[in-house]
Amino acid sequence: MKRVIWMISGLNRRMMKLLVALALIAYIASVWGTYTNMRSIQEQGDLKIEQIVEEAVAPLKEKIHDLEQSVSQKYPPVKFLSEKDRKRILITGGAGFVGSHLTDKLMMDGHEVTVVDNFFTGRKRNVEHWIGHENFELINHDVVEPLYIEGLAKRVGARLLLASTSEIYGDPEVHPQSEDYWGHVNPIGPRACYDEGKRVAETMCYAYMKQEGVEVRVARIFNTFGSRMHMNDGRVVSNFILQALQGEPLTVYGTGSQTRAFQYVSDLVNGLVLLMNSNISSPVNLGNPEEHTILEFARLIKSLVVSHSQIQFLAEAQDDPQRRRPDIRKAKMLLGWEPVVPLEEGLNKTIQYFSRELEHQANNQYIPKPKAARMKKGRPRHN
Repeated sequence: MKRVIWMISGLNRRMMKLLVALALIAYIASVWGTYTNMRSIQEQGDLKIEQIVEEAVAPLKEKIHDLEQSVSQKYPPVKFLSEKDRKRILITGGAGFVGSHLTDKLMMDGHEVTVVDNFFTGRKRNVEHWIGHENFELINHDVVEPLYIEGLAKRVGARLLLASTSEIYGDPEVHPQSEDYWGHVNPIGPRACYDEGKRVAETMCYAYMKQEGVEVRVARIFNTFGSRMHMNDGRVVSNFILQALQGEPLTVYGTGSQTRAFQYVSDLVNGLVLLMNSNISSPVNLGNPEEHTILEFARLIKSLVVSHSQIQFLAEAQDDPQRRRPDIRKAKMLLGWEPVVPLEEGLNKTIQYFSRELEHQANNQYIPKPKAARMKKGRPRHN
């Protein structure tokens, strides 16, 4: 009996060992399985997270690609010029009305252009379509702090082009005005600062040319109009167009019998480039010899806008030039230049530009009020 009990007891001990061993194996298997499952879940989780991130980033990548494409394609077409033909050109006031159009022309011709402007009357959006281009640089700077461009021109052997004006002729006693006419200017009148300022600028340029040997070109610019004109600059074209578009009276000073000659901005820019590349060191008139009275001009704009505005006559301004018309024989003969854009065609383009500007500003809750004229101590401006 004892032997039987002992055998059962031994059997139980072996069974217990076996059961413990099986339990241990089962535990190890369970732990291993749990670890394996957890690792699998983690890997799947990582893959899922990567997939979610990829799905979120994909649209951003597409937008970045679109932006890169738009940046690389946004510039107007530019010619390729070899190193010897490509010029490096500095334009002060290059974000303004005329300056920005000159910038466009020179950039598209393949030159490297640096624009300096303080954005007082110029605007960055006049040249923003060139920002980022390898040939273009924009510097925010006021020339009240000297750039010493005349010294720079001397040091690098550059040519200096001065944008002068028909205002140097004053209220002329000679008609039409040729470059050898010295002018008729009141040196202490309400227009004197601008008139005499441009006259002395010419004087200083030619003195520097004689003293230092720097090449100088001088363009005497007659009335110019076109897109990118400042809406509140007080000039006759912008005034009349704004007044006509907004249904306000077109303000004419005196009887309106004063005459002016208006050229479209693209004609002027072509003349400036030709003059800059020429060997003509003396001043050259750039303007349209087609002469109109201010009253005729007001009526023409009123008709093109199809406006119901009335024409309002105000007191005549002091020293307002009575007749102005350029003699452009010199430009024709030596530059082969003359205006080609018809007056009405240029005016229609300018009217469209001002209409878009008014619409844009209306959406921004600001409507500019056209100034009757730029007034400084009683000085209106019919330029």
